[in-house]
Amino acid sequence: MKREEVFNFSAGPSALPAEVLEIAGRDILNYGGTGTSVMEMSHRSKAFMEIHAGTKEKMKKALSVPDTHEVLLLQGGASLQFSMIPMNLMGELGKGKADYVVTGNFSSIATKEAKKFGTVNIAASSEDKNYSYIPAQSELSLDPEAAYFYYCANNTIFGTEWKYVPETGNVPLCCDMSSNILSKPVDVSKYGVIFAGAQKNMAPAGLTVVIMDKGLAGREMACTPLMMSYKRMIEKDSMYNTPPCWNIYILGLVLDWLEKQGGVNGMEKIKSEKAKLIYDFLDESKLFNATAEKDSRSDMNVTFRTGSDEKDAEFVKAATAKGFTNLKGHRLVGGMRASIYNAQPMEGVKKLVEFMKEFEVANVQG
Repeated sequence: MKREEVFNFSAGPSALPAEVLEIAGRDILNYGGTGTSVMEMSHRSKAFMEIHAGTKEKMKKALSVPDTHEVLLLQGGASLQFSMIPMNLMGELGKGKADYVVTGNFSSIATKEAKKFGTVNIAASSEDKNYSYIPAQSELSLDPEAAYFYYCANNTIFGTEWKYVPETGNVPLCCDMSSNILSKPVDVSKYGVIFAGAQKNMAPAGLTVVIMDKGLAGREMACTPLMMSYKRMIEKDSMYNTPPCWNIYILGLVLDWLEKQGGVNGMEKIKSEKAKLIYDFLDESKLFNATAEKDSRSDMNVTFRTGSDEKDAEFVKAATAKGFTNLKGHRLVGGMRASIYNAQPMEGVKKLVEFMKEFEVANVQG
C-alpha cells in the first residue's frame, strides 16, 4: 500500500505528522547547509546546540513551563523513570516512602520498581474492575508524609485517562504523561516531575522528555548512578553523554507543527472531536462495545470489543486489508484499540468509523 492509503492507529511507536517527515526527508542528507545529516553531526557542534536549545524552548512554550522547572531531553525511555523517580526523590535508601495509584500495566510496573527503594503506599487501584476506571479524588488514600505522589495520566492498554489533577496537599506530583502529553494544556507548576516517552505524541522512540521542578533536584540516594541523577542532568543540560540527536531534532519539528494546529489548546479541541466521533458510534453500536467506563475514557486510546474473540480477529483482519493498521488490542487484554494521537488526522478517524459501521451492518442480523 501507499502511505496515503494507510491510517496507522498504532499505540506506539505511532504515526508522525506527514509534514514533519517530509521536512526531515529533505534535511536528512544536508541539514541547514552544513553538508551533514543531524544523525552525523557532533552533539557539541554549533548546529546541533542550536537544535537542542531551540527544541527545549519550543517545549517550554508549548506547555507554558515556568522558570521553576527544567526541561530535560533524556534517554532510557519512560521505563527508566520508574527507577529514577524513587532514586532521586524517595530519600535515603529503604527509609523513604511514596504514594502510588495503580490504574494499569505501566503504573503497576512503576510501583513494583519503587518498592525496591522504599515503602510504597497504594493510594488507590482500579485492578478490581480490570483497570476500566480512574479512582475519584475521594477514593485516594493519601500519606501526608509521602515524598511524592505518582500516577499515570493515560493508560494505553486499558483505554482510561485521568480527567482531573489529584490534590495532594504539599506532596509533589510525579506523572507519566507518555501517551497524552501535548494533547491538552497542563499546569506544569502543579507537578514535581512530568515525564513522557516520545514515541506516541512527540518523536521516534529513544527520547524521553522530563519536566522537573528544579527545587527537587539534588536529593538522590547515594547509590544513584551518574546517568540517573536529575541534578547531574540539569547541570549538564541533558548532555552528560551523547543525547538522541535525531529524535530531539524531530521533536522540534513536531512542536513547530503543533503550533500551526493552535498549540495544545487547538489540539485539545481536535482530539476531543476525534474521540467523540468514535465513542458516539460505540455507544449506539449493536456490535461493538467500549471497554472503559464512560467518565474515565481516554481521548488517546479507544479500546473496544465485539464480545467475541473470533469476531474481534475478523474485524482486525478486515480493517487491516482496508488500510486501518495496528488496531489489534494489547496482548494483555485482547479486543481492539484505536490510538488517535495528535498526528492521527480527522480523516482517518472518520473513515475508520465508516468502516466500523459497514462491518456492523454485515455482521449483525436484524
